[in-house]
Amino acid sequence: MTDDAPVLLVTGGSRGIGAAICLAAAQHGWAVAVNYASSEEAAEAVVGTIRDAGGKAIAIAGDVGKAEDIKSVFAKIDAHFGRIDGLVNNAGIVDAMQRLDEMTPERIDRMFRINITGSMLAAAEAVRRMSTRHGGKGGVIINVSSMAATLGGGGQYVDYAASKGAIDTFTVGLAREVAAESIRVNAVRPGIIDTDIHAAAGLPDRARDIAPQLPMKRAGTSDEVADAVLYLLSPHASYITGALLDVSGGR
Repeated sequence: MTDDAPVLLVTGGSRGIGAAICLAAAQHGWAVAVNYASSEEAAEAVVGTIRDAGGKAIAIAGDVGKAEDIKSVFAKIDAHFGRIDGLVNNAGIVDAMQRLDEMTPERIDRMFRINITGSMLAAAEAVRRMSTRHGGKGGVIINVSSMAATLGGGGQYVDYAASKGAIDTFTVGLAREVAAESIRVNAVRPGIIDTDIHAAAGLPDRARDIAPQLPMKRAGTSDEVADAVLYLLSPHASYITGALLDVSGGR
C-alpha cells in the first residue's frame, strides 16, 4: 500500500520506551512499523491500540542482532507502505550486573551486536531509502542511547555503557555524513526510566530505589522519552542534527 502518511520504523517497539514511541508517533500522524524480536503478542497489542484510534500500524518480526532480519524488516516495510520517512533505533539489551573480568566473550559480543551493530545496519538500510543521493526524499533517524554512556557503568555493566557510548559517536558521525542528503540524525539519552529493562539486570526495583538520589527525586517515564523523540522527529527540530538530547531529570 501507499499513503501520504509518513512511515516510521521503531525497532524494539513492543514494550517500554519503544511502545510509548509507537503510540505517540501514531497520535502525531505517523504510520508505524512496530518491530519486535520475540514479543509478538505485545507488538500486536500496540498495533491494535493504534488501529483502534484510527491510525495505521503493522507488526514486523525481526532480531536486530541478525543482519538478514534487518534486511527482511525493511523489505516488508517496502512491500506494505512503499516508503520510509523515519527510523527510531530503540532495540537494545542490558544484562546482569557484572564486572568486566566476570563477563564472557559471548555476552560482550551479543551486547554490541544488538546495541550498536544492529543500529548501524538499520540506519544503513534507512539511508539507502531516504537519502537524496539515492533518490529518496529525506528523513529522520533517532538513536536511543543512555546516560550510561556518560557514566561508564563501572561495577555494573561497562559493556552496555560502552555500547551506548558507541551509539553517541555513531550519531554525531552519521549526522555529518548525511546532513546534505536531507537526513537528520539525533539521539536521546534516557536516564533512569521506569521500565522493565531493569529486571534484565536483576534489579526490578532499581528505578524506584535510585529515585531519591536523582536531582528531580523521581524516575522518568517512557512517555517522557517518547515526547523527546517525537520532537526530534518533527519539523520543529528541522535545524537539529548530530544532537544528543539528555532525558534524565538532571542526572
